[in-house]
Amino acid sequence: MIEYIQSILLIISAFLMIVSAIGLISLGKDTKNIVYARIHIVGIFDVACIIAMIGIGQFLLAGIYFILAPFIAHAIANAYWKKEDRENNLDLQNVEEVVDENNPFIHPKEKMQALESENSEKLKADERFSVTTLEIDEVD
Repeated sequence: MIEYIQSILLIISAFLMIVSAIGLISLGKDTKNIVYARIHIVGIFDVACIIAMIGIGQFLLAGIYFILAPFIAHAIANAYWKKEDRENNLDLQNVEEVVDENNPFIHPKEKMQALESENSEKLKADERFSVTTLEIDEVD
């Protein structure tokens, strides 16, 4: 009887994996919010894997995966939202650099780039550093 339940769970997980694979493949590259759609579909893969692990008797691994998978998906979505999603994140759409001249820790980007280029030119002409090599002959 347990073998039948395991077989049914594995068939259900295989069906979910096939359906989610078709959904993942059918997404177009020009789809709006493609990253979030992919994360949503991968959530179906996660559920299918959890069901498969339960089906083969790996309950502890299924429990750990059940707890960690949503955290990982949220971390990926949050990282994309904070750093790359210019379409939805209003903070990234209109980024204007505001520089307080009285603050000694904040400098304009152009000023920093000019300082970096000056320093790189000085380092090229600096003769304090030298690179030498040492040849070692191995005797058999």
